[in-house]
Amino acid sequence: MTFIIGEMRAVQFTFSYPRYALGLALGHWFPSVLWSGASCTVLRDVPEPSLPGPEWVKIKTRLAGVCGTDLGAIYLKTSPYYSPYSSFPFTFGHENVGALAEIGANVKGWELGQRVVVNPILSCATRGFSDLCDFCARGETNRCQRFTEGALAPGIMTGTARDTGGSWSAYFLAHQSQLYAVPEGISDENAVMLEPYACGQHAVLIDFPKDDETILILGAGTMGLVTLAALRALGSKARVLVSARYANQVEAAQRLGATEVLRSNLYQEVAERTGARILKPLLGKLVVEGGVDRVYECVGTSRSLDDANRLARSGGKVVLVGIPGIAKGVDWTAIFAQELTLLAARQFHDAEPYQGKKWRAFDLALDLMAIGKLDLGWMVSRKYLLLHYKRALNDLAKKGSRSIIKAAFEFVH
Repeated sequence: MTFIIGEMRAVQFTFSYPRYALGLALGHWFPSVLWSGASCTVLRDVPEPSLPGPEWVKIKTRLAGVCGTDLGAIYLKTSPYYSPYSSFPFTFGHENVGALAEIGANVKGWELGQRVVVNPILSCATRGFSDLCDFCARGETNRCQRFTEGALAPGIMTGTARDTGGSWSAYFLAHQSQLYAVPEGISDENAVMLEPYACGQHAVLIDFPKDDETILILGAGTMGLVTLAALRALGSKARVLVSARYANQVEAAQRLGATEVLRSNLYQEVAERTGARILKPLLGKLVVEGGVDRVYECVGTSRSLDDANRLARSGGKVVLVGIPGIAKGVDWTAIFAQELTLLAARQFHDAEPYQGKKWRAFDLALDLMAIGKLDLGWMVSRKYLLLHYKRALNDLAKKGSRSIIKAAFEFVH
């Protein structure tokens, strides 16, 4: 099978020290510099990708989600810790739904034009290893030990690796092991939410809460909302408090089953609802004696991480869903003083435990959608053409006033 290779446009992250330094120097005061082309994020013409081997496919993008991880890279807030796990220039975009445009000779059971979603994790199988690492063999592909090895350039996932491209372009590549068919009854909008939902689902399933717990979800952006959605779709009857900043987030949290949405004085509101006492130290932030049983920290800022530790009761649990990066000003004393359990949920497994069975994350999400327990397509509240990416990023910088929950790039072919 042959395909004429031409050019297409892609939004890429291209690293150089001068671009990076310029973005750091001016980005705080003039955010648009970060996506103007002067810093690391650039819209450019790139070659249309060709299949790297017979087990690969080419996907024509239909919708591509904009994730907080993408924005963290654009804003140059991603920790340097992840730099060995990326290869430049990479095309953004790991949230995706598309149609098969080319199929490798060894790919069986798929048809041209078929709608698919791609699990973006670039673990052992995608990198050409038949002898899987211990984690991949257990289905814990997000913990793969070979993200910098094998047949692909370094990258944890599609959208951070040079060789695969990403969904912020008309076409990108995927290994057959990454493919999931999108049933006819599931919209593109629901399909593009599969990846972020799977992350929230993993945060819930790594330690499923008891029904008598009081839970606090810090943040009602996409990750907070999909974590709430996962709790309810998977059957949790726990009391769930959600902190929200904007009116559209309040409405979304209520729609997804929040017990109550907190908007004003977070510490006071948590204390009133849990019977906790608030103590004032000689210096610094408030101390909470008591609090919630479990906190899902879904913002990823130093402030929210510090709040999560302070608002969990003695012996409670804090689950990190947002990527904290380099946390500054976090007082870790609460973890010690309260004997907290701290868990982190990065991406998702292909061995998620649910109702006595191990599920591939996307299979479980698709099953929940098919039986009517999960509907997230309405969260895609704004769509843009890729050529309008600057407008999209400007709007997302003010997403509260723009009432945006999830933004996506829409491709018309």
